[in-house]
Amino acid sequence: MRKFDEVSRAAGLAMDGRARVRRALGWVARAAWAMVGGLLGGGTAWAQAAPGAAAAVGAANVETVVVTGTRVPEPLSQTLADISVIDRSAIARSGSTAVSDVLAGLPGIGITRNGGPGATTSVNIRGGEQRHTAVYLDGIRLDSQATGGVLWEQIPLEQIDRIEVLRGAAAAVYGSDAMTGVVQLFTKRGAGKARPYGSVSLGSYGTAQAQAGVSGSNEVLDYALSIASGRSDGYDARTAAAAGHNTDKDGWTRHSFQGRIGAQIHRDHRLEASVLQSGLSSGYDNDFSTIAGADDQNRHRLRTATLAWEGHWTDDAKTRLRVGETNSILETQPSFYRTETTLRDLTLQQEWWLGANQLTGLLERREDQLLNPNKDGGIDLRGRRHQDAIGLGWRRDFGPLGLQAHLRQDRDSEFGRKGTGSLGWGWAFLTGWRMTASTATTFRAPTLYQRFSEYGDPTLTPESGRNIEWGLRWKSKGGELSLNAWRNEIRDLIDWRGGVGTCPSLVSDPVWGGCYANVGRARLQGQTLTGSVHVSRVKLRGSMDWQDPRNLVTDKILPRRAKRSAALAAETALQGWTLGAEWKLAGSRFDDASNTKTLAGYGIVNMYFSRVLRNGLTLEGRIDNLGDRPYELASTFAAGGLSGHVGLRWSMR
Repeated sequence: MRKFDEVSRAAGLAMDGRARVRRALGWVARAAWAMVGGLLGGGTAWAQAAPGAAAAVGAANVETVVVTGTRVPEPLSQTLADISVIDRSAIARSGSTAVSDVLAGLPGIGITRNGGPGATTSVNIRGGEQRHTAVYLDGIRLDSQATGGVLWEQIPLEQIDRIEVLRGAAAAVYGSDAMTGVVQLFTKRGAGKARPYGSVSLGSYGTAQAQAGVSGSNEVLDYALSIASGRSDGYDARTAAAAGHNTDKDGWTRHSFQGRIGAQIHRDHRLEASVLQSGLSSGYDNDFSTIAGADDQNRHRLRTATLAWEGHWTDDAKTRLRVGETNSILETQPSFYRTETTLRDLTLQQEWWLGANQLTGLLERREDQLLNPNKDGGIDLRGRRHQDAIGLGWRRDFGPLGLQAHLRQDRDSEFGRKGTGSLGWGWAFLTGWRMTASTATTFRAPTLYQRFSEYGDPTLTPESGRNIEWGLRWKSKGGELSLNAWRNEIRDLIDWRGGVGTCPSLVSDPVWGGCYANVGRARLQGQTLTGSVHVSRVKLRGSMDWQDPRNLVTDKILPRRAKRSAALAAETALQGWTLGAEWKLAGSRFDDASNTKTLAGYGIVNMYFSRVLRNGLTLEGRIDNLGDRPYELASTFAAGGLSGHVGLRWSMR
């Protein structure tokens, strides 16, 4: 039996350049006709509801603009969704080597990982499953048709310039998968005169990283290009408690390239293209390997490409068209498994301003392909699916009151039509105070792997949910405070059950086999309190999460979710140095669905520092787990001990 959280991953197929172009052009034409025909060929059945809650992380002096709440730009202070923004400086200050580690520093988000930064990683927003978060890179979906959800370890953090995170249900805006949140990743966009930049760093576990790039713009073109490379010897990912574990170090090596070019072809029309390619090799320990002492390796490849056009017809009308493709591959050796997913996406979006009313219209088509080759060159599974969607949005402010509504209908090639909706409300009262409330419906279609693999069940039905939340926020020049509460009920929850079912794996292996199944209902509910304040020359920020992610059929807590967690950070400037410290705490968790194996709670302290030297040169460093506290994010998998890094970052001024 294959180890599911190591090998049930997704990927994509590579094609030569000219064949790719011909195929892409043909696909765009077919997709446009299929989308219009599929959407207009039948009736419409809508379900109501809505996303969002109070705005979260704010900006100090300059108003932060976000696009994740409604897919159109809006000031963070006016959004009706619970959104956090992480810019490039915050990413660099985090000292992280993985996107998931950066996200773990935000309220309402938890991660689990089987070892170091290159190991299998899951990100859970508000207690949901990994597959319940929709993830985008430069506006194009990243996903898997294996067990579902993005392969976080594939994404090269060094190529990411900005991250927006929406906590809450957003299927009425984004369709399938956005049941508990949305993460938008953006690569660098060129601006100003040509500026080369680069960085190097050395750290614990034999970690070394380097990046070089150039960005700039003129009246017509803007561009940003970069390459990056990194490696680490790693550490033994397993603890002594692991049965028969291999004591080798589980390191990683990554190489990546990113390019983004825009052209202002007319005063009112812009074209943009972006590509990203990343290759990752990482070690892991396979519980089910039949090769004694084997050096188990993951080999990842991620490729994305997107082409976008934006046209401004009048001051009150704008059109956006985006087409893209993502390909990812995961292969494990010497215990062979290979999964490949190709995802193609076409989005046409229209925005209008009619007086005080902001309207949006959306046509979208998504195509997925899954391929599972075997080690003998044959095919274990080949599958295709597609979804067409039409969406409408409306936003209007009535003085201190704001109202927002979205309706969307998806037509799935396997499951037919699914309607979702959302309704949001905001009220700015007193000075600096804002209250929000919202409700939304969601769904997630099962993956091709969950239906048609040897562990699959073709009778699986989509998961569906309903989310209700409210928020209260206060902000002034000296600080801010927000409280968000939510209740999200998910029906027909899909999970893998060992020893139960009629799928081929259970027939061939009654001891270790199992099947995917709709196991019942889950309720995700909780509250998040966040705040920040300046005290003299020190900026303090913190958050606390209380949540109860529960399987309503068994009345058990969903595995690897802490019911209580908190974070506190302090930062100050002292004689030219920026100095900071973080304290992160997580309560105990259960490692299994039956709640019989407990993972102990933990608290770790991290410190970071930076100093501008001269000529755009910055010295920066970080120390993690200052107390060398042993802890686990997954049973028998060790997290990193006392470690650190120091580096230089340079950019031409």
